[in-house]
Amino acid sequence: FESLNSVLVDLFNDILNIEERALITEEFKDISVTDMHIIEAIGIEEPRTMSTISKSLGVTMGTLTVGINGLVKKGYVIRKRGEKDLTDKGIAAYRHHENFHKDMIGHITKDLTKEEAEVLTKTFIRLEDFFHQIP
Repeated sequence: FESLNSVLVDLFNDILNIEERALITEEFKDISVTDMHIIEAIGIEEPRTMSTISKSLGVTMGTLTVGINGLVKKGYVIRKRGEKDLTDKGIAAYRHHENFHKDMIGHITKDLTKEEAEVLTKTFIRLEDFFHQIP
């Protein structure tokens, strides 16, 4: 129990710290990891509404509005007819964030068998379920 707890606590802290160092490069030094997550939630597929974005991030509309306004001013996001969309600069940030996560998952799973990968996925789904149960 102690060993697993220690690993999870360290992992959580490491992910936050390492993600920040990996994502906020010279090219993207004007935004935060939170901004990157807003960009990720906006996505590059269909333009999304504020309501959809706030729900996917689990934040209030007020919190999201502040974040979106900052990203608009910095040139990462544009507003159009009630929807939000990424600029070319926003798409570059989205791809940068996406590649970080692809590299991380690739490193984690590179030597796993299919069965081991399935067990790992189930384990993280259980962890996610636990977090969603906390009010």
